[in-house]
Amino acid sequence: MGPPDPGRRFKEIYTAHYADLLGYVRRRTESPDDAADAISETFTTAWRRMEDVPDGAQARLWLYGVARKVLANQRRGHSRRTALAVRLRAELAAWEESSPRQDTGAIREAFQRLSPDDRELLSLVSWEGLDTAEIATVLGCSRGAVRLRLHRARKRLARELHSADLDLARYGSRAAALVKGQP
Repeated sequence: MGPPDPGRRFKEIYTAHYADLLGYVRRRTESPDDAADAISETFTTAWRRMEDVPDGAQARLWLYGVARKVLANQRRGHSRRTALAVRLRAELAAWEESSPRQDTGAIREAFQRLSPDDRELLSLVSWEGLDTAEIATVLGCSRGAVRLRLHRARKRLARELHSADLDLARYGSRAAALVKGQP
């Protein structure tokens, strides 16, 4: 007679202790989804560590111990995510207070009037911080083509901003020069 079949043993442990473990976890979680996650992770741990799971009634106690640690990890993760969300909200509020608010809607509208290709190109530069070589890789074209497209997209954006009666001097001398057709 060889060693016990781990699949069969896992099935026996799962069948014998699932209901008890579900009750344990459900009483300690706020949502059915959190309970399902904890149960799943607990039994995954049992499967991975099948040789560590004791025999008989001790298996239930071992599973409770694993579930207890899983729930503690869930709570810590929730606390970290909550703290991060609070910090991000505070950073966004501070950023919005420091940015000029009078023309953000007009800027957004001017940007939206550009073609999708122009918006993508300007976004890759401004939001993603990519240089022309990196943009060329993303778009699958030459650096020269990127420079030309970027110049034209900036020029079209400057015209859109100008047509919205925005003070282009606030955006630097280059924006005003682009509207006048200067490089």
